[in-house]
Amino acid sequence: MSLPAPNFDGIGIANLPNQRHKIVAKRGAHFTIMVVGESGLGKTTLINTLFSTELSPPKNYAKRHYKQLDKLTEVEIIKAELEERQFKVKLTVIDTPGFGDYVNNRDSWLPIVEFIDDQHEAYMRQEQQPQRQDKTDLRVHACLYFIRPTGHTLKPLDIEIMKRLGTRVNLIPVVAKADTLTQNDLFVFKQRVREVIAAQGIRIYTPPLDADDENAELARVLTDAIPFSIIGSTEDVKTSDGRVVKGREYIWGVAEVENESHCDFKKLRSLLIRTHMLDLISTSEELHYENYRQTQMETRKFGEPKIKKSDNPKFKEEEEQLRKKFTEQVKAEEARFRQWEQHLIAERDRLNKDLEMAHSAIKQLEAELENLQVGYGRGTGRR
Repeated sequence: MSLPAPNFDGIGIANLPNQRHKIVAKRGAHFTIMVVGESGLGKTTLINTLFSTELSPPKNYAKRHYKQLDKLTEVEIIKAELEERQFKVKLTVIDTPGFGDYVNNRDSWLPIVEFIDDQHEAYMRQEQQPQRQDKTDLRVHACLYFIRPTGHTLKPLDIEIMKRLGTRVNLIPVVAKADTLTQNDLFVFKQRVREVIAAQGIRIYTPPLDADDENAELARVLTDAIPFSIIGSTEDVKTSDGRVVKGREYIWGVAEVENESHCDFKKLRSLLIRTHMLDLISTSEELHYENYRQTQMETRKFGEPKIKKSDNPKFKEEEEQLRKKFTEQVKAEEARFRQWEQHLIAERDRLNKDLEMAHSAIKQLEAELENLQVGYGRGTGRR
């Protein structure tokens, strides 16, 4: 059986997408996703559920309060290589344990923001080198921000960090543990979150809407679902009709992860992986990275290192304690100096008084000596 003859109609421009597909399939892809939110909102569980594998073991939150004295937001990097139908993706997950877990969360977002900026900076520095074959790229392509399902609205901490993240990365807000709210409460809560995002001018990622695109309707559906309501679970449970699904089992029934009437997990997975992963990557490179690069190139000379800010929260508290201790020591030294000064002034006054008394005594003795000399002179003249 002979192979079908290749089609040589036209000049071949229409075959370029096939060539591009072969290149991408051979190289694979790399995708970096960051998860930000308070502890206990299911960040690790969602990542494991999204990629159907245990990228990160579950955390023991019973011990999270032992680290309260550190008061630091950490950055953890998890790397994995996933393969599906002989296509490989190098996945990097950036976790941020410690964010929002303390009574005083002032500046707790700085390590997260600085990490994102540092990845842009590192990539820009590598591009300026003569040899650029082995570049390390940890630029964040998507950031999932987990919102606690309070049923009210966004907290001031949520608004503050979302404003800062939205200008640096593709920000995707998600409502964690959506199965803790009723469908009506969840609808109202998502509407309030959308209103706050619009009122505060927070930039979030929305799928591009092209009228000629066959996925335009899907893009509208995904946009309307933001913020995505999420249920994360890696456990198999059995429903009342005998199906085995990923979900959480309750007394009233099963909350299914991939049931769109229960949550938006399938929409989020479609946005991140199935339909818009390449758009997230290109937006990160062409918008966020270019904005950072342009800003730095306008304010710095070529090859000049980035100026590090001194307000890193890792050192701010220690700096304040040292400043307080130094101020107390200065005050103590000043008080002791004033005491010495008063003592010296008193001693000076005493010595001046003694000197004046000595001068007076000398003058008195000089006067008595002069009188004696005058009296002796008179006596000698009479003889």
